[in-house]
Amino acid sequence: MKVREFMITNVIKAHPNDSIKEVMTMFVEKKVGGLPICETDGTLVGMVSDGDILRSIKPIEQRVYDFIFYMEYLGEENLQSRLKDLTEKEIIKIAKTKGLITVSPDDEIEHAVTLLSKHHFKKLPVVNQNNRVVGVISRGDVIRKIQKSILNEL
Repeated sequence: MKVREFMITNVIKAHPNDSIKEVMTMFVEKKVGGLPICETDGTLVGMVSDGDILRSIKPIEQRVYDFIFYMEYLGEENLQSRLKDLTEKEIIKIAKTKGLITVSPDDEIEHAVTLLSKHHFKKLPVVNQNNRVVGVISRGDVIRKIQKSILNEL
């Protein structure tokens, strides 16, 4: 079985210049927890998850550094002020952009399942030979397809 049989082709994407606020709105409105970041032509440049956003907005704790008589104090920052500072930041600044793991529509589904489980990913971008996103495959997609087509036949 091929990835193309499991993937979703109606992909919700973000643009590298979209703000964190805009992407958070997409997550809520589209009920997704991650999405590919693509240039206008569909070329994959990054992936962002709800975990990436949570890590970026985590309030900064109070810290004191002592560099031999030079003291630097970083005050505690609460969530609301942190959000205010970060919501207009471009999503590409917090997204994973290096070492992106992708699959092809013609890859065997076993390969995608291996990547999803090995790396604990929730979702993988499916790209063509030009690195343009043509779909996404998630753990849920795989489970639903297995339940519908394979388990029902057993």
